[in-house]
This record gives sequence, C-alpha cells and structure tokens, in this order.
Amino acid sequence: MILDPKFLGPSWQLRLQDEFEKPYFKALENFLTDAYKNKIVYPKASDIFQAFQETPFEKVKVVILGQDPYHGEGQAEGLAFSVSTKRPIPPSLVNIFKELQSDLGISMPSNGSLISWAHQGVLLLNTILTVEAEKPKSHHKQGWEIFTDKAIQLLVEDPRPLVFILWGNSAKEKYHHIAKKNDPLHYVLISPHPSPLSSYHGFFGSKPFSKANTFLRKHDKEEINWRIP
Repeated sequence: MILDPKFLGPSWQLRLQDEFEKPYFKALENFLTDAYKNKIVYPKASDIFQAFQETPFEKVKVVILGQDPYHGEGQAEGLAFSVSTKRPIPPSLVNIFKELQSDLGISMPSNGSLISWAHQGVLLLNTILTVEAEKPKSHHKQGWEIFTDKAIQLLVEDPRPLVFILWGNSAKEKYHHIAKKNDPLHYVLISPHPSPLSSYHGFFGSKPFSKANTFLRKHDKEEINWRIP
C-alpha cells in the first residue's frame, strides 16, 4: 500500500481518512503502485504526506501552496519548496529567499530546509503530491487535486483566520475553494510562481512574509519567524 493514512499524522488522518475509501483515491493508489514499481517517482512513498505530518491540522496558521514536488534526484521531501540541508538550494527556493531578504531583511540562508516554518504552523502543501523524475506535472489529474481540495476545504471551514499564499497557476486554481463564500475570515495572497521563468512577473516585490505576519498580529496570533536556522 503506497498511500497509508497513518502517514498523515493523527489530526489529519481523523479528517481525511474517508478520502482513502473513495473511487478517485483507489484509482490514485493503483496509479502510484504501478508508478513506484516501474518508474522513478519523488518523493519516497513514506514522505508523500510529510507536510501533514509536520504541521497538524489544529496548528495551521499559514498555508503556502505550490504546484508539485521537485522532480530532481534527492530534492523532494514532502514539503513544498523545501529540500534537505544536505542538498543545494533549488532556483525557485533561491528566489523565495531573495524575496524574504527584500521583504524582511533576512539574509540568504545556507540551506533550503523549511522544516522550521512547518513546525510553526506553515502548511507547505503542493497541489499534487508526487511526480515522475524529470517530468514536472506528470501526475497531474490523477486524483491529487481532489485530495488537496478536500484538505483546503477543511481548513477554510474551520473557524480560524488563516493566511493562504498561492504561488503559481496550479495554486491559483485553488482560490475559488478558499474565497467561494466571500468570507473575510481568511487572507489570500496570490502571485506568480517563484521559478526563474515567472518570478520577475510579480513574485518579486509581493512581500508575502511581512503581509502574513501583519495579518497574524491583527488576529492576536504569534507571528512566523521566517528566518531559516
């Protein structure tokens, strides 16, 4: 079994376990069983749900939405945009750190692990949770979008003010799930993806980190320390 609900962690498993019994999810399981057997797929199966494990449902304050995992060897670790401390920092993450420096004056980190963000309540979620090596969006429309829609719906319906940061077109497609009720409870920030191809079209200068913290302060929530250890 590639997709085991226990890897979600207790709080998310409680809320998402029913998804595992639905036809779309069983089809996704079959697809991934074949993919992991016959192709190179990232991240490793036990890390697919790492974002949920590291940031329990009740701790979420900020959601950063990306597209799909890094498709290079050893990069993807189940947290959107994050890589192991032992890996070079990918170009998209370099641009995220450049914006962090411009926005908050935080120096360029020496590593690309965003685990400290996850532990503070930043859900680092891709819209698609697996990818074939060197083939971005290769697992598009296999069922992951339905699953991540459900996770976002659960957060939107919970009566807590949250920040949603949507980077890129795949993330932007989730906007209607967040804002469909015209509910001012949540704060949504949308910008182009931080990849080198699109970062100069509105990602740089978007100031998502300071804006998120301003919103959290306004609602008497502890700010995120965006500095990478």
